Amino acid sequence: MTLDTDSRLDNPDDFYEALLETHAGLTLEQSHDLNARLVLLLANQVGQTEVLKAALAAARRSVDAG
Repeated sequence: MTLDTDSRLDNPDDFYEALLETHAGLTLEQSHDLNARLVLLLANQVGQTEVLKAALAAARRSVDAG
């Protein structure tokens, strides 16, 4: 299974701005909670466990690399 990492966002800058606005005024703990809830909502939209596992592995590799 190959994970598609090409951008599919029609306007990435608008999404990034909206993400930042969503976090505005939150404490660090609230921001972490929001991120966790967002991940679960988006994972539900994807719905395929193998795709989600591949995404988790790719995200982890990018953090480990640094």
